[in-house]
Amino acid sequence: MPPAERYRAAGVDLDALERAKARIAEAAASTRTVLARGMVGAFGGMVRLPSDLQDPTLVMSTDGVGTKVLVALRARRHDTVGEDLVNHCVNDILVHGARPIAFLDYIAGANVPTETLVALVEGVARGCRAHGLTLVGGETAQLPDLYEPGHYDLAGTIVGVVAERDALHGDRVAVGDVLIGYASSGLHTNGYSLARRILFDDLRLGIDADVAELGGRVSEVLLAVHRSYWEAVHPALPRIHALAHITGGGMPGNLVRVLPEGCGAAVRTAAWPRPALFSFLQQQGGVSDEEMYRVFNMGIGMVAVAAPGDAGGVRDVARRASVETWVIGEITRGTGVALA
Repeated sequence: MPPAERYRAAGVDLDALERAKARIAEAAASTRTVLARGMVGAFGGMVRLPSDLQDPTLVMSTDGVGTKVLVALRARRHDTVGEDLVNHCVNDILVHGARPIAFLDYIAGANVPTETLVALVEGVARGCRAHGLTLVGGETAQLPDLYEPGHYDLAGTIVGVVAERDALHGDRVAVGDVLIGYASSGLHTNGYSLARRILFDDLRLGIDADVAELGGRVSEVLLAVHRSYWEAVHPALPRIHALAHITGGGMPGNLVRVLPEGCGAAVRTAAWPRPALFSFLQQQGGVSDEEMYRVFNMGIGMVAVAAPGDAGGVRDVARRASVETWVIGEITRGTGVALA
């Protein structure tokens, strides 16, 4: 048996990978910006630092989309989770005031079809183009002894830049500042292990089931793209003291990360309408309020901290970007995040 056939028999089809890489290169090329350098497909990706920043500081983050990929597999739809990944990572560096300039993706799986790989990267590329950042490279690994056939995991690394004097660290937060909550677009990329258990195991719903309480099909609700807050937040950064991306750990686990010593946060959970999805999951799953707010974003995907006099201007920017906001609390003396 020729070596290529031996490798294919072991679970890695080199010819299929080469076909996928050729189409993936086209998607990557579509994201190149004026900062891009080097060649598509090189061993390393290159970007220049913007020349308009004083004391440019790199801000980097790595993340994934968790078990949302299992929903994509169940729905046989893979063109959205790549965009989820980019938007999640953009939000993670946005909280430091950073502008995204480069992205790398990592797809690992076993016997993943070419069309699936291409759909994943095309979703990544779409997210990159929306933010003017270059997909500088990545890795596609077929690992048949680690994954079930057809299954994959998706992760990415983002590189951003901010002028050092403009970076947000939370040190400007003061007692009396207000909390501004930005509407989420669904689960985003967190809490899917619990959501899947409730919807698919407990309720035995099909992926295409149309559930009136959810306002649509299960697949549409669960695969709603993780919202990017770039347009809703970036123009308002000079008025913002801190930002918290509400991901794993929910409001209590993420807002606390931007509170300086001596400051706590009082959150009024009745200040915004709870989306039907979260009420449905809580009722059907018998989940406590405490666990719901630790696992899910509960309708708030980003929180800004600003002086009371700046809240209106911050919210106006979000309104122009068609993102709904609410004043959901304030900074207090003390420690931690209190939900009431």
